[in-house]
Amino acid sequence: MFEPFHRGDAAHLHRDRPGSGLGLSIVRSIATAHGARATARARPEGGLVVTVGFPEL
Repeated sequence: MFEPFHRGDAAHLHRDRPGSGLGLSIVRSIATAHGARATARARPEGGLVVTVGFPEL
């Protein structure tokens, strides 16, 4: 889920425009660069809950 991907079939998109699927991979890269951890879990009603946890100072 955190790896980059490309959406090839426009019929499966939920939006009007295509995307490259980079959002969560960028989130993870930024989190990692700052010593944080990014996690994601599916919601029963659909969608995701994405959490970024930073270490305490």
